[in-house]
Amino acid sequence: MVDLSRRGFFRGKPRPKAEIRPPWALAEVAFVDRCTRCGDCIAGCPQRIIVSGDGAYPTIDFARGECTFCGDCVNKCPSGAISRADNEQVAWLHKAVIGEDCLARRGIECRVCGDFCDTRAIRFPLRPGGTSLAEVETARCTGCGACVAPCPVASISLA
Repeated sequence: MVDLSRRGFFRGKPRPKAEIRPPWALAEVAFVDRCTRCGDCIAGCPQRIIVSGDGAYPTIDFARGECTFCGDCVNKCPSGAISRADNEQVAWLHKAVIGEDCLARRGIECRVCGDFCDTRAIRFPLRPGGTSLAEVETARCTGCGACVAPCPVASISLA
């Protein structure tokens, strides 16, 4: 008898990649429940990084640029799916992650991500006998995504 589970028949639909919602979005279940998909946050984003994602829900595309945390998406959201309690509330907990295909891991000197990081959360500590590897200081990283688009090998993501 053929084992059909090894061919993928019973594995189910793969989970979609988790999308990053606009800053100050409610938790995912509440966000999806409350968001009307009106597109006001998309139209109101001056950086043009909020795009229509899976199911037409707004998501962030850091390939287009960085988030300045201006709050325009909050101000434009009529449903309250994106809302900020006060000016001290953190926009989100996403942080930059340097992938395994980073050029420095291949011995190629590259510091582009650090050049675009305004908070200087990406550091390049000296490494004896090799190229300095990028490290993210998570306490300083705001998750703005400024480092994502400039990476020549698309090695940076936010998680």
